[in-house]
Amino acid sequence: MTDGPQKRLSRELAREVDRRAMDEYGIPGIVLMENAGRGVAEIIVELVRTRPGGDAIGAASAPRVVICCGKGNNGGDGFVIARHLEIAGIRSETFLWAEPEQLPADAATNYHIAARSGQALTVCGDDASLDRLRQASAGAACVVDALLGTGARGNPRPPHDAVIRLINEQSAPVVAVDLPSGLDCDSGRAGLPTVRADVTCTFVAEKQGFHMAGAHKFTGEVRVVKIGTPPRLLDELVRSSGEDT
Repeated sequence: MTDGPQKRLSRELAREVDRRAMDEYGIPGIVLMENAGRGVAEIIVELVRTRPGGDAIGAASAPRVVICCGKGNNGGDGFVIARHLEIAGIRSETFLWAEPEQLPADAATNYHIAARSGQALTVCGDDASLDRLRQASAGAACVVDALLGTGARGNPRPPHDAVIRLINEQSAPVVAVDLPSGLDCDSGRAGLPTVRADVTCTFVAEKQGFHMAGAHKFTGEVRVVKIGTPPRLLDELVRSSGEDT
């Protein structure tokens, strides 16, 4: 068996995949983050290139991708995405709803790489003012939701709730990182509010909640991004949990 969409991960199993990949197989967390962000960036490049104006990629007038980051590792994925979009010639602007010192180690590393690279990066902290985000999102080629990860439960709190509502107002396609912010990983229950994604780039395998009634209208198309975890690790975890489909 290999890691792919035929398997479903609960919140606990998703944590275990990362933990065991790092602790037992010696894969640094920052390598997993790099693979995750690069994989999502490749899907975004594909999406943007097929949209009207995609042939203008790299031009000063080309639409940019807007990336919304939270303070967890999903935010770290967002910084990696921005870097790989730049490598592909796609402009991006990244917003962080946290202070840099709040970021976990791997996410902080990628934040500092982004800052030192001169990427367009706005630190919003806990400010719920969305004027700059609204301006950047107007005419964007894509909006990326990297706010909340699989560990989030319940209704998103300020300022994320306001950011999610603004994301949902955009006409540009929305790409969710791992799962749409506000959607419960296990139950598939949608918080108030929840990102309505056009594409969800989920890591290692689909999440359990994606298959619950009504979840599809929030996930949109689900694309599984492999992040370098050994296939036998996923096989062992899924088999022992009885969650293989």
